[in-house]
Amino acid sequence: MLNLVIFGAPGSGKGTQSERLIDRYGLYHISTGELLRDHIARGTELGKIADSYISKGNLIPDELMLQVLEKTLDDNPEETRNGVIFDGFPRTIPQAEALNKMLERHGTKLHSVVGLEVPEDELVDRLLKRGQESGRTDDNADTIKTRLKVYHRNTEPLRKFYADRNAYHGVNGSGSVDKIFSDISSHIDSLNSAEAKKS
Repeated sequence: MLNLVIFGAPGSGKGTQSERLIDRYGLYHISTGELLRDHIARGTELGKIADSYISKGNLIPDELMLQVLEKTLDDNPEETRNGVIFDGFPRTIPQAEALNKMLERHGTKLHSVVGLEVPEDELVDRLLKRGQESGRTDDNADTIKTRLKVYHRNTEPLRKFYADRNAYHGVNGSGSVDKIFSDISSHIDSLNSAEAKKS
């Protein structure tokens, strides 16, 4: 079993790389963004609350996000057997601490945090392009600016939090999707080897 956090600013390619990791390693993908967009689209109570934060480019409260994640893990025991990729979570240090406790309750732990590192101007270009292509309402210039500000203030400190615990592995997130994936795969293969030796 291998549990990963795929980490990076909005537009760094977390979703794209997660899809490839799912295919290669049989991991269960939990994208908090997708989970929340699904609730918003279905008009659930949680979706309405989440939308009031997301539409302004803000993060939703930790307690709400943790309830969604815990329910997803509880509802999918078979699918999560090989491990989970957490995409878009944690976004704050309290969330990271809560994630560790949640995984402990499920008899497992976090094995690595893969950070996609991309220059800011490239992130903005990618997000604007994505907004034009997908019609995602949160990919417009004003909201992008807010989201990146929130990322730098609340989420970027996690890089040091995980690095201090020898759990962070930075990857150059610029360049071809194949090259980025190759760098991530090399890291995961070495983790799998280390885990196999332990058992």
